[in-house]
Amino acid sequence: MKLDFNGVADVEDYTSVPPGHYPCRIAEVREGVTRDGEPRWTFRLEVVEGDYAGRTAAWDGLSWGERGLKRAKYILSSFGFDVSGALDLEPNDLLGLSAWVEVENEEREDPGSGQSVIRPKVPFLGYTDADPGGFGTDLGASVT
Repeated sequence: MKLDFNGVADVEDYTSVPPGHYPCRIAEVREGVTRDGEPRWTFRLEVVEGDYAGRTAAWDGLSWGERGLKRAKYILSSFGFDVSGALDLEPNDLLGLSAWVEVENEEREDPGSGQSVIRPKVPFLGYTDADPGGFGTDLGASVT
């Protein structure tokens, strides 16, 4: 058997949807810590409508240290929380919440293997609140 690997990229691709703007819900939440030892909740964003419904759009997270609070406030607001004052929040309170999410691809080199890896990511301001009545059915112009 003769094989030609010239056209095969040495990239590990973890994306399941193309870059775009998707209606998503939080389908899973995991508790952990950042590299700085601060509490962090990581959550899986699942596309809820359109051609990619049911697929994971990206994983993102909330960091509860001082550096992460500004983004946490923005994200929680996009998911409908009143962030004008104090909040008492548990990880499971996020399950099932919905918002529009911008997904981009990010390519990095894995420090251990040296291999290029493509992962989906949500930019800092990549969330927009869902309409109060849900996402609706006309997603053609918004989901790419």
